[in-house]
Amino acid sequence: MDFKRSDFPKEFIFGAATSSYQIEGHKFGGAGKTHWDSFAATPGNVVRSETGDLACDHFHHYANDYILMKEAGFDAYRFSTSWARVLPEGRGAPNQEGLDFYDRLVDSMLENDLKPCATLYHWELPQPLADLGGWRNRDIAKWFADFAEVIMGRIGDRMYSVAPINEPWCVAWLSHFLGHHAPGMRDIRATARAMHHVLLAHGSAIQAMRGLGMSNLGGVFNLEWATPVDGSNVARAAAELYDGYYNRFFLGGVFKKAYPENVLIGLGPHMPENFEDDFDVIGTPLDWCGLNYYTRKIIAPNDGAWPSHEEVPGPLPKTQMDWEIYPEGLYKFLKRTQAEYTGDLPLLVTENGMANPDVLTDGRVNDESRIEYLNQHVAAAKQAMTEGVPLQGYMFWSLLDNYEWALGYEKRFGLVHVDFETLERTPKLSYEALKIALTS
Repeated sequence: MDFKRSDFPKEFIFGAATSSYQIEGHKFGGAGKTHWDSFAATPGNVVRSETGDLACDHFHHYANDYILMKEAGFDAYRFSTSWARVLPEGRGAPNQEGLDFYDRLVDSMLENDLKPCATLYHWELPQPLADLGGWRNRDIAKWFADFAEVIMGRIGDRMYSVAPINEPWCVAWLSHFLGHHAPGMRDIRATARAMHHVLLAHGSAIQAMRGLGMSNLGGVFNLEWATPVDGSNVARAAAELYDGYYNRFFLGGVFKKAYPENVLIGLGPHMPENFEDDFDVIGTPLDWCGLNYYTRKIIAPNDGAWPSHEEVPGPLPKTQMDWEIYPEGLYKFLKRTQAEYTGDLPLLVTENGMANPDVLTDGRVNDESRIEYLNQHVAAAKQAMTEGVPLQGYMFWSLLDNYEWALGYEKRFGLVHVDFETLERTPKLSYEALKIALTS
């Protein structure tokens, strides 16, 4: 790596991230069905109809996984809890096996000197709640706050930090407008309501955790830089609209108690009645803001229905996901988020990494392209810090190769290779490089 720990302030936190459904093995421990199970069972939705039933079997291998993290010199572990593992029906009686599992996880993190950084929800909605309308139903805000109280009532005393929902854009737009993720809808009215309700649930959960006496609570937003295809006014407007519904809608709701006007032109007629009355809950003060960043998109206008634009291929090198490698976007987002939304509030890079067609050869995985990707992005973050951005941590996605949602087990984001037949873990060259950097 081109960086080392001593290049950063002493209190700066380095970590790695995962999510529950992607690694745990959902068939174990009494977890209930999720809308991802139903989505994956529908032909054509997921590569080879693969599910998270086994995944990396972190359910049984967590202790060794945390030893790998400790040996690499990580300070923190960003993990998520499964709503359906804790409350199989989404409401009602908790699953004690699930609560006991997260108890063991947290204790094992602490035994390995890892700060537990929890995310309550990473896309695996209990199916019984999906049957009631899921994120389209306003009641989900209360259901989610109740879940927050149950899980944090059990493990909240040992958390370093907690965020309610990972990547609201994915929960709402990707899943209800584009249909690429569960529940696989393509409905503008469902999208508008899901986008609002996911933020109402976020604020409701923050308030519930404050009621438990918890602190160091934040929000995690995925951000994608929008570049107009050319210098025309119509192209700029198209990119600004993409920026509006992808980035500014969620940051604006939480930090400005308002949604972008250019987005409401399209979504306004479909928003819940009197949605503005919810902004005091949505804007409940946070202790930090997390940014998940991977790429940018080139946006071109078209003559189609609103939002009347499309993504076009860009000229930069790309990852296995066909995402352009654009570290400048991370720098720009850190600067803009501070300047326009968060001010002096601490910022964290809560996800950054790349998918790469990694191959295990003679017991080794040479992923030099991932090392270069991380070097470029950490450098961009460091530049923002030197210019006054209060960045306090950096989490790499992901610790392990895992279940990559609709793409099944094809795309490998891990610092550690996982053989999905034997479940054997093999640290990649990027892991070894980070280990040297973080212990220097």
